[in-house]
Amino acid sequence: MSDVVLLDVRDRIALVTLNRPQKLNALNYELIDRLMALLDRIEVDAGVRAVILTGAGDRAFSAGADIPEFSASVRRGTETAVRDFVRRGQAMTSRLEAFRKPVIAAVNGIAFGGGCEITEAVHLAIASDKAMFAKPEIALGMPPTFGGTQRLPRLAGRKRALELLLTGEPFAPARALEIGLVNRVVPHDELLPAARDLAARIIRHSPLAIGGIITAVTRGLNMGIAEGLQIESEQFARMAPSHDLGEGLAAWIARRPPVYSGR
Repeated sequence: MSDVVLLDVRDRIALVTLNRPQKLNALNYELIDRLMALLDRIEVDAGVRAVILTGAGDRAFSAGADIPEFSASVRRGTETAVRDFVRRGQAMTSRLEAFRKPVIAAVNGIAFGGGCEITEAVHLAIASDKAMFAKPEIALGMPPTFGGTQRLPRLAGRKRALELLLTGEPFAPARALEIGLVNRVVPHDELLPAARDLAARIIRHSPLAIGGIITAVTRGLNMGIAEGLQIESEQFARMAPSHDLGEGLAAWIARRPPVYSGR
């Protein structure tokens, strides 16, 4: 079994670690494929309610794509590069974005290129005060290809995103917080505890409601308000006959803590 991505499950939280520290956790094809397989496993595991995604070592969350491997794909032609690199990376970030269990990035160091695009795609992100972000693809003579030209403008606004995309210059955690790329910046030693605390505050609620909110927000962002409201209504309709909604209402009326079953 590949160890380029590690999985540790405790207290209903899956800690997923990108594990190529000697390569600054660069996203080679093996790592992306392993991450996708673990997400498939986590999705159907009722014992896992949230995911924390981080990088091995103290230097990097992920420095981005594995450039030597990507370069080899480019040399084999456009069709190969699009199939092996672009589609694989976009499938990864789309999977993270649409995952119905909350995914929290714990950005422990460099988050360049694809590492920044993962941060853009996940639902929530906490950054170490030692983290550093960049959109350096422009220096390679190319645009971002894992969704960065689409998600960053939606988070930061068009002009702020274009400045980062067109200069490729690194930016600090404070800037990432200012533009909405991360939710919080914490001292480095407090990063994983802060991520676990956030996950714990989320998973005390109904997993059905959590999934419905993530789906409604993720899909609705790319639609007009009328279509978004329809998605919101559909997610409520899924909850209406559930045990969790009945339990939540009954607990509220009785002034007691709810006990959710995920059904």
